[in-house]
Amino acid sequence: MTYLLSAEAGGDGRDLLLPAAPELVWGLFAFIVLFLVMRKLVLPSLNTALEDRRALIEGKMEEADAKLVEMEEAKRAFEASLGDARGEASRILEEAKAAAESSRETILESAREEAQRILGRATSEANAERARLLEELRGQVGALSVQLAERIVERELDVSTHSGLVDEYIQRLAAHN
Repeated sequence: MTYLLSAEAGGDGRDLLLPAAPELVWGLFAFIVLFLVMRKLVLPSLNTALEDRRALIEGKMEEADAKLVEMEEAKRAFEASLGDARGEASRILEEAKAAAESSRETILESAREEAQRILGRATSEANAERARLLEELRGQVGALSVQLAERIVERELDVSTHSGLVDEYIQRLAAHN
């Protein structure tokens, strides 16, 4: 390939890839001038922009770290308040259970007392009814006894005159039972 480039260059053997010496000098001079101008004008503003960017990134990182610490503290505070809330809920639940048990005991005691009153009332009513029935039965037994005695004796007996006799007879019957 080098042969082809040399042959095309006119045969003097110069390499086509290398520029001419004056062109090389002017190119080097332009490069140095451009480098100095860029170093004096562009690089300081570029360095400032990069420094500002670095400071901004570091500030954001510090802010993110501060937010992270703040979030950790908030998380700890939340977990502590959650624990407190759970404790409070447990305490309230225990109080409610105790109040329910107390209320249950009060209601049961009230129900027992009411049952005793009802039982006492029923017993007294039953005793009163029993006494009334016994009195009615005594009257009927007395009348039947007088009728029976009347038939046996075949004469008329008066219930009012012999009621003491009938009552005595019923009491003797009751005493035997």
